[in-house]
Amino acid sequence: MDYCKYHKENPSEEISKPLRSTNLLECGVSDWDNTFITSLEQEFLFEVILAANYLDIKPLLDLSCARVASMIKGKTPEEIRKQFHIVNDFTPEEEAQILEENKCFEDA
Repeated sequence: MDYCKYHKENPSEEISKPLRSTNLLECGVSDWDNTFITSLEQEFLFEVILAANYLDIKPLLDLSCARVASMIKGKTPEEIRKQFHIVNDFTPEEEAQILEENKCFEDA
């Protein structure tokens, strides 16, 4: 609600895509939006993404997805698993196969 009330009078800024930085302020996000989105607990952030998508609030969807992207950007797979509480259930062989199949994306 706070987001919609604020942006009724204050248009959203365009967020750079792909993100240039993990700091959303460097990606076109306003101070107000940055404070709003970074104050959300991770679990609630995902609920906001679902709600923004369902309600077709594109600026909020873009902002919340940019927040998640900033949480992932520059991290190793293990750091991402830890951040999002993801269990690695691949066998070493499966993981090696996936890494080999996706080698071309390593420097992207």
